[in-house]
Amino acid sequence: MTAQVTEELLYKDQRLSMCDEPLALWISKNKELCKFGTTSSACWRGYVGTWQVIDNHLYLIELSAVSRQGDPLSLSDVFKGQEKVFAHWFNGEVRCPEGKLLNYVHGGYASTYEKDIFLTFKKGVLVSERTHINGVGESGSPEGYGISAFTVMPISGDK
Repeated sequence: MTAQVTEELLYKDQRLSMCDEPLALWISKNKELCKFGTTSSACWRGYVGTWQVIDNHLYLIELSAVSRQGDPLSLSDVFKGQEKVFAHWFNGEVRCPEGKLLNYVHGGYASTYEKDIFLTFKKGVLVSERTHINGVGESGSPEGYGISAFTVMPISGDK
């Protein structure tokens, strides 16, 4: 599998890449509402979400997607007029890599960066945070998860 474009997370005044897909469980239970297409092998799921932790609650605040017919879809298209959606369905850990690239893996979210921030959620509520240092990158190594620079998704609201 090709390395995948990440979801984005706004957390503690930072914009982080997420190497997890909190919307996946909701989609699996609502397949009739989520018939996404794909425009790139770097985004097989057919959408990119922007998430935000607000008062320790995880919210989906933006969605850029395409239908199977190629039409752009936004958050309000999928969640009928809502401006943000509380991720009450999500239980799990989200990995947010930071720093220089240590090891590139051409598949999924398997590449390793200098640091990983792990956020654990239960029913969409943040219950713990931990940081793991993976090493120090070489001078000149790429910084941050950058696959999104090569992927074009429709901008929310464009129709």
